[in-house]
Amino acid sequence: MSETGDTVSPSQVSGPRSWRRAFADIAQGWRQRSLWGYLGWQDIKQRYRRSVLGPLWISISMGVIALGLGILYSALFHVPLAQFLPHVAVGLLIWNFVSGCILEGSEVFIANEGLIKFLPAPLTLHVYRLVWRQTLFFLHNLVVWAVLMIVFPRPLGWEILLAVPAFALLMINGGWVAILSGILATRFRDIPPIIASVTQLVFYLTPIVWQVDMLSNNEAAQERAHLVELNPVFHFVEIVRQPLIGDPIVGRYWIVVGAITVVGWAVALVCLRNYRSRVAYWV
Repeated sequence: MSETGDTVSPSQVSGPRSWRRAFADIAQGWRQRSLWGYLGWQDIKQRYRRSVLGPLWISISMGVIALGLGILYSALFHVPLAQFLPHVAVGLLIWNFVSGCILEGSEVFIANEGLIKFLPAPLTLHVYRLVWRQTLFFLHNLVVWAVLMIVFPRPLGWEILLAVPAFALLMINGGWVAILSGILATRFRDIPPIIASVTQLVFYLTPIVWQVDMLSNNEAAQERAHLVELNPVFHFVEIVRQPLIGDPIVGRYWIVVGAITVVGWAVALVCLRNYRSRVAYWV
């Protein structure tokens, strides 16, 4: 009770900046999964509205790009196509998910300005919707991987099951990336173009259309090859790609991804706690 005799609600006690409200936003967003799940499906259907093939264009475009890059770079690097094409295709498959979470994450709140201002819903609902949409794209593109495994069969063991928790980690990290970059971008509108430029650079620095082994031709190149591991995206790509194409599993990649997940969510939660109430005014 206040001095005037009025009842004070828990939200007034905790104030706009509280851990309770930050975690409540995440929990409420998850409970509304029927809503963001439906909206994610509608995003894809709307994109391919009046198209004969519909969402199949996702897999077709992905397959054409992977085939073109695979043929080109296998010839340039003198690597057998049967070895190189699965590496490139699966790398692009993972990269599309990662870059989608990064690029669309930086504008996730700006793009949903109307809903944020007029619909009383948790902020994380829009983040869940984004990650779910990118997951649907990824699942569509798995058709390309399946075709490649038929055309260029590889010995896949039980390690292929590791692709499931590996992709789950991608989704979890996509959440904190969207929260952090989305909040920052609503406050500083220069953030999205900066992120777009950096993301393009990261694509070339990540072994997607090239292999780390290509840097091991001489002693000087071998020293530079170790610098690739300073790229955090490299570890996320490898933990999913290795089980999918039958490459040996490297444990330290999982350790790095786990550490990034913990640190990333810690920073994102602090940002969500401090600034979630301001997003509606910034957009």
